[in-house]
Order: sequence, then C-alpha cells, then structure tokens
Amino acid sequence: MKLLKWLSVADRFTKIYLDNQLAPLGINSSQHMYLLKVCNQPGILQDSFLNSFYVHPSNIVRMIAALEKKGFLTRVPCENDKRTWRLYPTQKALDIADRIYAACNETEAILTAELSGEEQSIFERLLLQVGKQITNELNIERMEDEFDE
Repeated sequence: MKLLKWLSVADRFTKIYLDNQLAPLGINSSQHMYLLKVCNQPGILQDSFLNSFYVHPSNIVRMIAALEKKGFLTRVPCENDKRTWRLYPTQKALDIADRIYAACNETEAILTAELSGEEQSIFERLLLQVGKQITNELNIERMEDEFDE
C-alpha cells in the first residue's frame, strides 16, 4: 500500500504547490490544463476535453464556466451542432499562457530533481503505463493518442 500512499501524497502536494504558483495568475491547478489546451487549439470543441482529462462531463462544464466567468475564454455555439461549444482563448488567457507553462515546468523540475534523465523517462513511461492500466480496468474508453499529453 506504499504505492497508493505516495501517489496520493505526491498528487496532493503537487496540486498545493502548483496552486500557489498559479494563484497570482487567477487560476488553479485544476484549471491550467483546460486553459492551455484552449490556447493551443483555439476553436476546440468542448466535448474533446472528455478524451483529454478523464473527468466527468459535469466537471468539464463547471471548469469551462469558471474560466469563462473569469474572462479567460469565450464559448461559441458549434456551427454543426448547437448543443456543443467551440472554445477560444481571450487575450487575458494568451497573456498568461507562458507563465502557466513556466509554473508547470518548475513544478515538474522539483518533482524530478533527484532523478537522472533516464530515470525521468522511465518514470514518465511507468506513470503512463499505470494510467492506461487503471483506465482499462475501469473500461474508460479514450482516444489512444491522448495518453501522450
């Protein structure tokens, strides 16, 4: 049970650290992934987040609504299906994207500071493998290439 304990500890304190880094930007560790995805793919369909973040659709709706309310993105009804939305970053989002990347890179550097380059690669590959295993066990179907993000 050490694995479960330390996965939980690492997750919890990584989020706390990242929250502290992102707070001056007006976002948190739960929001940064959504914001970066929209900045990188303007016009992305809201439904595509299902394949990216492995969260319940209601969580996606809440996150998008919060980012829209804070002025980080805009939603436009999809031309083909008015029940879904295309998401676009605002200038406010684009202005902080580089700082979000920097905070994420710093956090990853802290997490892996004691690992060699080879150990970091192995660690990432193993995390990917266990992530795939648990999603497979729960019969969570996602697009295969989304595991690479």
